[in-house]
Amino acid sequence: MKLELMNLVAAAALALGMAGAPARAADKDIVDTAVAAGDFKTLAAALTTAGLVDTLKGAGPFTVFAPTDAAFAKLPAGTVEKLLKPENKDQLTAVLTYHVVSGKVMAADVVKMSDAKTVNGASLKIAVNGDKAVINDAANVIKTDIGASNGVIHVIDTVLLPPAK
Repeated sequence: MKLELMNLVAAAALALGMAGAPARAADKDIVDTAVAAGDFKTLAAALTTAGLVDTLKGAGPFTVFAPTDAAFAKLPAGTVEKLLKPENKDQLTAVLTYHVVSGKVMAADVVKMSDAKTVNGASLKIAVNGDKAVINDAANVIKTDIGASNGVIHVIDTVLLPPAK
C-alpha cells in the first residue's frame, strides 16, 4: 500500500506540473504554490484523487488551510490509504473541501474571526491565543499568508475532519 501511495504522489506531482522553471509564488496558483513548497505531497495526491486540482487551479479566490505531510502522518495508520481508494472519493472530497474557504482571507482577517464557512458547507472554529491561531481546537496555524495568484495558503499542523452529517 505504501508503494501505491508513493506512485500516486509521483503521478500527482507530474499532473500538477512540478517540472518547469520556477516562478514567484504570486505567479503560481494555489496548487502549484503548494507543490513547489515540497511539504504537501500527500495533499497534492489527495487533491488529484478527489478530482479537485482543476478547481483549486481556477480563478478563486480561495483560502486553503493546508495540512503538511507531517499532519497527514499524524492520522491513524491506514487512514490516508483508505481515503485515497476510489470508493472513498466522496469522503476524501468532504475532508479536502473542509480545508477551503471561499475568498482570500489573510491572517490579519483570520485573527478577527471566530468561525469561517468552508466550501464543504460546514464551519471551522477559529480561536486566537496571543499570536497563534488554532482551528477547531486542534490544528495550529504554523505559517500564514503564502500568496498565490488565486488566493492564499495558511499552513496547519493537523488534518481537519469535517463533522458527521
